Amino acid sequence: MTSTDRHPTAPDRSPGDTPRAARLLAFARRPYTDRHWPDLVALCAGTLFFWASLSPSLVPRPWYLQGLVGGITAAIGYALGAMLSWLVRLVVPWRPSARTRARLWQGYWVLAPAGSVWLISESARLQRELRVLQGLPPSLTWHTPMIALFALLLWLALLLIARGVRLGGRKLIRLLGRLLPRPLAFGLGALITALCVLVGVRDIVFDRGIVDIADRIAEATNRDTKDNIHRPASPAVSGGPGSLIRWEDLGYQGRNFTGSVPSRDALTAWTGRPAHDPVRVYIPSALPAAFEDERPFDAQARLAVRELRRTGAFDRAVLAVAGTTGTGWVNPNVAEPLEYMYGGDTAIVAVQYSYLPSWVSFLVDKEKAGQATRALLDAVRAELDARPAGHRPKLVVTGESLGAYAVEASFDSADELLAATDGALLLGAPNFSPISEEIRRDRDQGSPVWRPQYQGGAHYRFAQFPRTDLARPPARWEFPRAVYLQNASDPVVWWSPDLLLERPAWLHEPLGPDITPAIDWFPFVAFWQTSVDMAVSYGVQAPHGHRYGAGAADGWAAVVPPPGWTPTDTDRLRAFIGHRKAAY
Repeated sequence: MTSTDRHPTAPDRSPGDTPRAARLLAFARRPYTDRHWPDLVALCAGTLFFWASLSPSLVPRPWYLQGLVGGITAAIGYALGAMLSWLVRLVVPWRPSARTRARLWQGYWVLAPAGSVWLISESARLQRELRVLQGLPPSLTWHTPMIALFALLLWLALLLIARGVRLGGRKLIRLLGRLLPRPLAFGLGALITALCVLVGVRDIVFDRGIVDIADRIAEATNRDTKDNIHRPASPAVSGGPGSLIRWEDLGYQGRNFTGSVPSRDALTAWTGRPAHDPVRVYIPSALPAAFEDERPFDAQARLAVRELRRTGAFDRAVLAVAGTTGTGWVNPNVAEPLEYMYGGDTAIVAVQYSYLPSWVSFLVDKEKAGQATRALLDAVRAELDARPAGHRPKLVVTGESLGAYAVEASFDSADELLAATDGALLLGAPNFSPISEEIRRDRDQGSPVWRPQYQGGAHYRFAQFPRTDLARPPARWEFPRAVYLQNASDPVVWWSPDLLLERPAWLHEPLGPDITPAIDWFPFVAFWQTSVDMAVSYGVQAPHGHRYGAGAADGWAAVVPPPGWTPTDTDRLRAFIGHRKAAY
């Protein structure tokens, strides 16, 4: 016997005969399994939702937030597709053959990855166009593989959570079925599962998780003081000499506001004539023990009036009541133009109702904003009414973002705001602000919602580019005046739960001047896009997104101009505010 006979040569194997290649070939022929495999209809719906999320929205967004909104919307699409597939199977007895299913899955595995790569790449081009439209450089970091991976991982995580809840619900129903009739066991098990999810999300994840963490961070920040912010030397400012509120009690935003007041010398140098020390009064949310009351907002208002009396605020030319955001912030780009315009012959008063970030305040105590500001306005107006008519300052109101809502919530209507004040300057008012809603609803026919004309522009006017927008319409502009600075691309202005299922009016033609024509509305997707937009609404330059820059100079010049004030003065003030570094 030869060695060849004793050791027969093994047959040659081509690469296609290896076990791995064989498995890949088998999967290509039948690219799905019958157990624990995603539903094809649901997967197609999730993919379509992901593709829709790649469209541009109000402001440019970074790649990681694109991955975030893509994963969330893909999960929503998958859930809706799974529900649709289940309903169809209930009423349609037909089922595709194994060969048809294989062909459908093969088509999905070819088209979905290729379509996703192409659309993610195309979305980069659209994002660059949006950046140029809003005055940003076109350069953009857009990681196509990372966007797809981030969205896929987030979708998988949400899918696993949903399947875990479903598995737990099924086990509970099965256990209850041993004790109760099946219909009753099913209904009770579904109810208990839904309650567990609701309590878990609301009480554990949101209240004890997100809100508690945000509260601890905000509380620590509220005790801090920003660099280069120091206790004021002026007795006309809260926290300064003779103040009823200690510097240490003002909180982070209160110290920012009072510790950055322009000096008399700075105002004199800019105006060229003798100036006053501006009055700035700030009442923190945590009152000293001597001023505490069962009705905290009334106690804040009383203390504010006492502090206004102490500083001589009621003898100034203008008294501005400022609504604050969730943290208690007052925009220095709104406060300082009024003070420079009047050479310090002004008083600005604000109360803090919370130290939480605005998005948390909106979710947990939005009503406090209106309650605190209304109590302050009522107290200030009562003090003014007690004075002779010729010895009262002009009363104006102002606020930005949630602070604008706080001001609007202090009045019952647009007419009451004008009747109770000498004017208003509001910036980036959120969509749920009541007077903004009234004006958009009752705007003059033919005017777009992003630049509404109300009652012929007789008292209310909206502007994104104030220098030109406030001149329209050319009809006479009567006093008192209310100016809204509102950017067409501001997601804070347009965010609403209605975006889930309803195409918004701000997407109707004509579009705003900084809205890309590539924008579109898709159910559920537009809501999450706009929600993500709010997180990056400060990532653009004024007047885009939620940035309003030096526009308050034009706003105050229109609302409450000093005697002899000219358009040249407004141009000079705008340039000064726009080029100086904000104090905080």
